[in-house]
Amino acid sequence: MAHDGQDMTLAAPVLLPDLLKLTKSAVGPVEAILEIAREKLRAQVVESGRVSGALIEQNQTASHGLAWLATYVESLRQMQGWAERQSADGKFGELEQLLLQISFGEYLWQIYGGIPMNQGEILRLQDIGLGQDDMRSTMGPAVMTLTQGGNTQAARSRLVELMQQQAGATMFGASGLDEELEMIRDQFRRYAVEKVEPFAHEWHLKDELIPMEVIDELAEMGVFGLTIPEEYGGFGLSKASMCVVSEELSRGYIGVGSLGTRSEIAAELIIAGGTEEQKQKWLPQLASAETLPTAVFTEPNTGSDLGALRTRAVKDENGDYKVTGNKTWITHAARTQIMTLLARTDSATSDHKGLSMFLAEKTPGTDEVPFPTEGMTGGEIEVLGYRGMKEYELAFDGFRVKGENLLGKEEGKGFKQLMETFESARIQTAARAIGVAQSAMDVGMQYAEDRKQFGKSLIDFPRVSGKIAMMAVEIMIARQLTYFSAREKDAGRRCDLEAGMAKLLGARVAWTAADNALQIHGGNGFALEYKISRILCDARILNIFEGAAEIQAQVIARRLLG
Repeated sequence: MAHDGQDMTLAAPVLLPDLLKLTKSAVGPVEAILEIAREKLRAQVVESGRVSGALIEQNQTASHGLAWLATYVESLRQMQGWAERQSADGKFGELEQLLLQISFGEYLWQIYGGIPMNQGEILRLQDIGLGQDDMRSTMGPAVMTLTQGGNTQAARSRLVELMQQQAGATMFGASGLDEELEMIRDQFRRYAVEKVEPFAHEWHLKDELIPMEVIDELAEMGVFGLTIPEEYGGFGLSKASMCVVSEELSRGYIGVGSLGTRSEIAAELIIAGGTEEQKQKWLPQLASAETLPTAVFTEPNTGSDLGALRTRAVKDENGDYKVTGNKTWITHAARTQIMTLLARTDSATSDHKGLSMFLAEKTPGTDEVPFPTEGMTGGEIEVLGYRGMKEYELAFDGFRVKGENLLGKEEGKGFKQLMETFESARIQTAARAIGVAQSAMDVGMQYAEDRKQFGKSLIDFPRVSGKIAMMAVEIMIARQLTYFSAREKDAGRRCDLEAGMAKLLGARVAWTAADNALQIHGGNGFALEYKISRILCDARILNIFEGAAEIQAQVIARRLLG
């Protein structure tokens, strides 16, 4: 198809000015489609001037589809911003152009033809109420040119050829990070290559806890105090730096990349809701890893419905609390010293208003006696992947928590305090997902280069190289969306929407990359001895924890429609 009188079939990479103009011209039409979809759905779910939760649930496919559509539109915006910054810095070469044109070519087509919310659910614009007349704005010259020629076999093959010539190019330089963040990335990549990757698969197969030696080394490198303010013993670095560290460590092994997650959540809780005394006491201990925390929120019968928690905390005559109830899916519970524990302090309530957050102290356990503290017991939950810290069920029966460890020294604020941590937690989870996806691409590409079939390497077959190309493209899309949400957080702006989108897309990208990398391995991918079998198991959890994909889409939809 022609555009501005030039041949723009994109069989080969287009000239720089034309590609940036094309992609910029394509953003407006999809933004318009999103606005049409939002207004059409709003008409269905607004009752008496307010968004109705019951009507959103009644129109759940459309509502969640709107969340995915908005995520795609924001993804294209961020890819455009990345490309313009790379161009301004003189770093927008052929590889970067291919990443851009393939991303636009593919995501524009998916917006028009169907967005995969997961493997078996395809969202089409008609599901949100759009008709052909509404969709005509996606048929302008720029969009048509990119959809027809952006993501071609020739483009994908050329991208992988460049990736082979420029090892690591889609990570270093092309990611668009500043020099300081690239140095941080390099430091943690070297650590992961030396101290994590050679051992991760054995830890997984033996279902072993990550050695304390690794935790001590990460503590020395500042992982646990990365974003804690300097006045409380941390490094006071940005959420963007936290993303880079989480990504590279998770690229080595998600268990190692997740070690800092609980410290991040605990520190956020204390910074946002703690008293000055609590900050002075606990933040330096968290930053140095002298104290390892675990998050104790979920219950067996409530799952994502945190407002329905039943675990009780009853105040005694000494001002302390006795906790009774059950918790589940508690990560790294045995050898930690403190629990951020959510419990109900107001027995007259049955919703989030009666919940309080505690900094509950416990004695670290051993392999023989994992839970030695009086008033609590626990058992391990055997899991497919994400094994390095282990998962547990916990039972509390008169477990004592000091009154001074009520977060903020005020009851009934627990749910609100927890909500304030979700932005950072989801940004960090998105970064972990990118790391897992990158790991899948690493091993998939290496195997495709090494494995010979029918007289040539697997990577020389177009459908194999095509899989690798799409991994690289979607990892870059998810990375830009995640860095954007981190920058918003660093700027002090509300970013629950952006963080949610980054987590939603990142989790899907990680699973897709792992699944396709295993497919490249063929039968060997199904063998436990190959790393990709572990990476697939690890990738699967990302769509569930820190907000299952369905819950995440629901939260995004409510924000968009409100």
